[in-house]
Amino acid sequence: MVNAVNAGARLDRLPISAFHHRVMWLIGIGMFFDGFDIYLAGGVLATTLKTGFSTFPQNLQFISVTFMGMVVGAFLTGFLGDKYGRRFTYQANLALFGVASIAAAFAPSMAVLIAIRFLIGAGLGAETVVGYATLTEFIPPNQRGKWLGLMVVFVVTGLPIASLVSLVLIPAFGWRPMFIIAGVGALIVWYLRKSLAESPRWLESVGRNKEAEDIMQAIERESAVNGSLPPIPATVPVPVLQGGLASLFGPALLPRLIVGAVTMIVANTLIFGFVTFIPQFFVKEGLSIATSFGFTMLMSIGAPIGAAIGGLTADSWGRKPTIIGASLLTIVLGAIYPYMHDPVLLPLVGFLLMIPIYVLVSVLIGIYVSELFPTEVRMRGAGISNTFGRAATVVTPFIVGSLFVSHGVGGVIAFLIALLIVQIIVVATLGVEPKGRALEELEAPSPAVPLAAV
Repeated sequence: MVNAVNAGARLDRLPISAFHHRVMWLIGIGMFFDGFDIYLAGGVLATTLKTGFSTFPQNLQFISVTFMGMVVGAFLTGFLGDKYGRRFTYQANLALFGVASIAAAFAPSMAVLIAIRFLIGAGLGAETVVGYATLTEFIPPNQRGKWLGLMVVFVVTGLPIASLVSLVLIPAFGWRPMFIIAGVGALIVWYLRKSLAESPRWLESVGRNKEAEDIMQAIERESAVNGSLPPIPATVPVPVLQGGLASLFGPALLPRLIVGAVTMIVANTLIFGFVTFIPQFFVKEGLSIATSFGFTMLMSIGAPIGAAIGGLTADSWGRKPTIIGASLLTIVLGAIYPYMHDPVLLPLVGFLLMIPIYVLVSVLIGIYVSELFPTEVRMRGAGISNTFGRAATVVTPFIVGSLFVSHGVGGVIAFLIALLIVQIIVVATLGVEPKGRALEELEAPSPAVPLAAV
């Protein structure tokens, strides 16, 4: 019987080393193909619409079914990840969306493509939850925001890359190779990830202390600089979480679950209710596919810039100020965007708008939500929050489509601004500030409210 491993404190004291970089790259490259697979929808659907392979209502179904799959993937992953571990879960979902993406390239009709997209969506929804939650458990608190934010850069880099590949590949070869690229890339990463270690924090939380200790010793050996490491801090008693899933709905964690659900609804709606619709907006307004893809690519460069800003500033500015500030800036630029029609100003203002949108994506999806919940229910909390976000966006394409038909881009932007205002209020009143705090410290919402009493 191995005594308490104290995995959290031991991981948090480690200097950044080759181990951390390897974890970052193995998770990050998989997340890149996750983002590429999500964002290829814009170019693919604009092309299927233009060529008559699909209709606009079918495109809305394609996007909606993607979200339905993401709902299922996010929800199930939360439970699988907390029960069977982080490693098993990220391997399973990566294999799922890799194989399904390759199958999508051979779809004989839009109806078949929509059905396959549900499976792809399940893998994509799972990857988002498990990727960020896993990295959260390995990175020291003083750098956690930066590293998780940079993980988002991997994901959103898929947007300009997907736009660029669409611009070069689709006019010459059609939309099918886009899915082959996503699928083959995902399966290559699946093979490489077989060497990625399980989270010692999770192993200790489920009582598998011998495995946790063995992995911790291997990590410490790799992280040692000149053969030495900072001393192991004394074990600090952490409130014991009782009640499992039910604890998420108790008075201690329910406010956090509300924050997680609201922020995921907003972040997903910004991405899938605006960003993925941009090529279709342009095509519907009479631009050619090439011009639409060109404008989209210029705007999309703002995505990795915004994600990098979010990641690099979250540890210094704090999560709550960054979320509120980026929400306000998105509202201001969003209010200006619908009035831009000049061929220079339109993509320029769109580029500027993408920056605060992806600051929010970086901090909300990549950093904040996984920090809200204790280790024992981290993936379930993040999974349920993501489930709310994905479930809301099942209907978002139809809301956005209806608003665009009746009120143009201005109607879509007004809808997004209303959601951002709700987010500002919820984060300001119910949100916690994880800046610089150990995950175990965040597990106690208040010294007066031990989790064991929930």
